[in-house]
Formats: sequence, C-alpha cells, structure tokens
Amino acid sequence: MAEEKKTTEVNDTQTAQAEENIAVENEQTTQLESDKKEETTDFAGQFEDMRDKYLRLSAEFDNYRKRTLREKSDILKYGSEEVLKDLLPVVDDLDRALKVIETATDINAVKDGLSLIVSKFNEFLKSKGVKEIDAVGKELNTDLHEAITKFPVQDEAQKGKIVDVVQKGYMLNDKVMRFSKVVVGE
Repeated sequence: MAEEKKTTEVNDTQTAQAEENIAVENEQTTQLESDKKEETTDFAGQFEDMRDKYLRLSAEFDNYRKRTLREKSDILKYGSEEVLKDLLPVVDDLDRALKVIETATDINAVKDGLSLIVSKFNEFLKSKGVKEIDAVGKELNTDLHEAITKFPVQDEAQKGKIVDVVQKGYMLNDKVMRFSKVVVGE
C-alpha cells in the first residue's frame, strides 16, 4: 500500500506539474497572441501613417507638376514681351518716317531720318546681345559663313577670302542665329 501511495503521489505530482505546465503554456500563448495583436495594431497604425504621407506627397508632386507646366506655358506665351516692348519705339519711328516721306521734298532729310532709325534698331539688337558677323576680307569659316558662290579675283591675297556679303549673318551672344551668305574669291 505504501508503494501504491507513492505511485499515487507521483501521479498526483506529475498531474499537478502537467497542469502547471499547461497553465504556463496557456499564459504564454495568451501573451503571444496579445503581443501579435499589439504588433498588428502597431503595423496598421504605421501603414496608415505611411499611406497618409504617400498621398500627401503624391498630391504635392502633382501640384508641383501642374504649376511648372503652367509657368512653362506662360514663359512661352509671354517670354518675348520684354523684347517686343523695347522694339516698339523703333516701330513708332518707322511709322513717323512713313508719314514724313509722303510730304517730304528734301530727300537727304528722309535718308538721315532712316539712317537714325536703322542706327536705333542696331543699338536695340546690340543691347539684346545680337551682333553682326564680320565677313569681308576674312578667311571662309564654315562655322560662321555660308559660301554662295566663288568669284574670280585678280589679287592673289583675296583668293580663299570673302570678297562680298550677299546677306549679313548674326550671332546671339556666342550662338550663330544666321550664317553670313558670302562670295569667296578664287
């Protein structure tokens, strides 16, 4: 009977330990489930924060894109306004010259007036960075000149050089706007 009592006590001890182990495991499982729920809640909160940031950045970028397109459009539409405003006095002078030509009797005064208008226009171009390409007497430079024809010359020094300009060429700062159309001596 003592042996049976020992066996029962061992069984009771084992059962108690097993129940205790089950309780600990249940507690751990509950803790893990609780931790997982907290993590899920944290991740959901982080996800919403990130989603909100993404939507705001996306909207901000879209507004930036629209604004830059509008600014570009305005530049293309009104970019030449300042240049054209500066050109209006020359147009006014040309209008006055046309009125004077109708009643003018002194041709030299008309020539002088037109010379002043051309001079004023050339000053306007110069103020905007436009300059004439110097060509006569220079060597042909295909970066600046376009040879239209060759012309026989008597002077050996003029061979291969520009002897006449058919159409003036112009540069805007360092960029060729229009090549000079020239006649080259041969």
